[in-house]
Amino acid sequence: MLKETKISVIMLTYNREQYVSRAIESIIKQTFVDFEFIIVDNGSSDKSGVIADEYAANDNRIKVIHRECGNIGSGRNAGLDIAKGDYIAFIDDDDWAEPDFLDFLYNLALNNNADIAICGSYRKNEDGNIEPKYIFNDMFLHNAETSVKEMVLREYYNSGTPTKLFKKSLFDNIRFPNSGKYDDISTTYKLFANAVLTAAYGVGKYYFTRHFGNNSGAATKHELLNSQQLNEYLTVFKERTDYLSRVLPNLADFAKWSEWSYMISMAEKIKRLSIMGCEKPYAFMLDELKQNRNAFYNSVYTRDFEREWMDQQI
Repeated sequence: MLKETKISVIMLTYNREQYVSRAIESIIKQTFVDFEFIIVDNGSSDKSGVIADEYAANDNRIKVIHRECGNIGSGRNAGLDIAKGDYIAFIDDDDWAEPDFLDFLYNLALNNNADIAICGSYRKNEDGNIEPKYIFNDMFLHNAETSVKEMVLREYYNSGTPTKLFKKSLFDNIRFPNSGKYDDISTTYKLFANAVLTAAYGVGKYYFTRHFGNNSGAATKHELLNSQQLNEYLTVFKERTDYLSRVLPNLADFAKWSEWSYMISMAEKIKRLSIMGCEKPYAFMLDELKQNRNAFYNSVYTRDFEREWMDQQI
């Protein structure tokens, strides 16, 4: 381990032996060298943990934690508990990063005195095609309120933790949930809300891999929507509204609008695609939208297509 550790990179791996070597090598080959690489083997039954141990034997920057299988959030928390870096970066075990990924984010954070730095990315789809994801030529500096808004609107970045470098002090009082599947949506808004400054520059330095085993598959393939996912998202977004109303009260109306916006979007997809198995959350969302129809319909944030969906659904 280097005496000075500027960045702790945390990666959770679970049964990804076909991908994990690529992810590990993309980090150990970084042009930025003052980092530690914490790999959390989340109870893998394949060779993922063995592969991580083999890399650790040849690179003293790598530390491997073997644990019983838990959710993604608890695994990331295990990494955070031993992290020594001034900043925290995350990589998923089926993704990879450009060689200057850490260099780019560290300099972006340092040069702008930012608590969070964000780069652009690409996504490799199941058909092998690579498409841009949050690629843009400008560099933005956002305060807490603006960064939360941008995260919710997803024009320049979203709640995913890869592509982001966080000042470690942000995690002093914030941790990922120890239950549930969707850890990022439960946590990242809190990090943005407590960051004085976020620097976002849409240069692509990270590559996502989209495949059947992705935890977020239903987020892009709406025919995979199910009651469990909908209920978890609805619960998290309600908690997000309550949290932001306390921490950033100027965003209270925006946060509430975002709940309704999610509801009408999901209701529209469930009806249009005739998705089965979502009857209870669908009925709940329609009831909420009916009760708050005027407030949502007349909100300054509501878009014309959302009003059209409301007219169709309610």
